[in-house]
Amino acid sequence: MTPLAYGLAIALNLMILFIGVRFLLTPIASAAGYGVPAKPDGDRAYLTIKGLRDATYGVLGLALLAFAGARAEAWYMLVVALVPLFDTVIVLRNGGTRAVAFGIHFATAVVVLISAALLFAI
Repeated sequence: MTPLAYGLAIALNLMILFIGVRFLLTPIASAAGYGVPAKPDGDRAYLTIKGLRDATYGVLGLALLAFAGARAEAWYMLVVALVPLFDTVIVLRNGGTRAVAFGIHFATAVVVLISAALLFAI
């Protein structure tokens, strides 16, 4: 179970790091993928903030796993699962589709919670 727990945690952290970098490089396209399209002539600062937030979460998760161990990463995953849960609400409240809200954001929260459970179990 240890390789699965570590593998899933690494994959999730790399994915959120990728999402953050994508928001920094292609913010308008990334916002559309998030589920709430941005205005072409605005919102750049907020999209940059989202990119930095996500990239930082990815780097922090990898650092915790490497330097503090599975238990610290498990607590981190438990707490950071709040982000995709609230992203679900944000998408729903701002005209996004239920498919994106639940199929991407809520599903991500569930996978992050599974990762936390696996890390707590080792």
